Amino acid sequence: MSAGLISVRNLTKDYGDNRGVFDISLDIQEGEVFGYLGTNGSGKTTTIRHMMGFLKPDSGEVLVNGLNPWKQAPEVMKDVSYIPGEIAFPDLPTGTDFFKVQAQFLGVKDFTYMNHLIDLLGLDPSANLKRMSKGMKQKTAIVAALMGDKKILIMDEPTTGLDPLMRETFLELVREEKKKGRTIFMSSHIFEEIEDVCDRVAIIGNGKIKDVLSLYKLRHDTPRMFRITFASEAAAQEYAQRIKEMPPRCASAAGCADHLENASRRVGAPDAVVDENEKAKVSFAVPAAETDRMIKATKGLPVISVDETHEDLEEYFMNIYRKEIRQ
Repeated sequence: MSAGLISVRNLTKDYGDNRGVFDISLDIQEGEVFGYLGTNGSGKTTTIRHMMGFLKPDSGEVLVNGLNPWKQAPEVMKDVSYIPGEIAFPDLPTGTDFFKVQAQFLGVKDFTYMNHLIDLLGLDPSANLKRMSKGMKQKTAIVAALMGDKKILIMDEPTTGLDPLMRETFLELVREEKKKGRTIFMSSHIFEEIEDVCDRVAIIGNGKIKDVLSLYKLRHDTPRMFRITFASEAAAQEYAQRIKEMPPRCASAAGCADHLENASRRVGAPDAVVDENEKAKVSFAVPAAETDRMIKATKGLPVISVDETHEDLEEYFMNIYRKEIRQ
């Protein structure tokens, strides 16, 4: 993949005691919604603060639109809107006063979109800025960031303090911004919102990137888990035997050799097992491309139901951490 609109290269910031970020490399492409997923203290905010030019790396570099945020912050900020993880407003009486200052800073003269955001989020900008609830402060920060209509949005836990209904409204705003061609980098520890709006996601833990994956591939290419209920134990046993004897489907001789070597992963045959407690049920996992063959193998057998699930982002995330613990 080519260098992105936001490019992180071997970024390291070591605070000692295994705190910080270590040798992080990421590329966020233009027009992409990129999620940054990790637990609290995993290194999400440290990465973002480097993107904003608030921190100087110990080693490595960050480039935003080809510019170094630490050395060229004013130029970088011309294209970037930012929602911080910890919101601190200037000493102003109301949200309206804050938006006026923000508009002057951003050079905003048309307030149509700002007013649209205020209405959509149900925000009362005349409220006292210091006495706002956490949720109201978060809404104010969102409006202040998006009203600039810039091409890059960097957001650190942007839904903190929002109720579930307002969180969905915010995610709809993210979808709107994506349609405009915005490039969005969004950290979170909430699996559902990352899976809902992001194109790709990087998983970070203990300051290191554990994986970068396509959400499309997660939804379409990860193994499907099936549980088929038959009318009798004998039918379940027959089906399990059919699966075990099913030959691999191969596109080439090389592919066939690989397929046979990795049969349990690719075909799922050895994983097709009759449930011990409910002997009329068979469970197995197969790649999405093999789903049709597995279902057709039930032909002639008395099937009562077929239940299908697939690995979601939360399960993928937890599997990575379980594997790390085992190692």
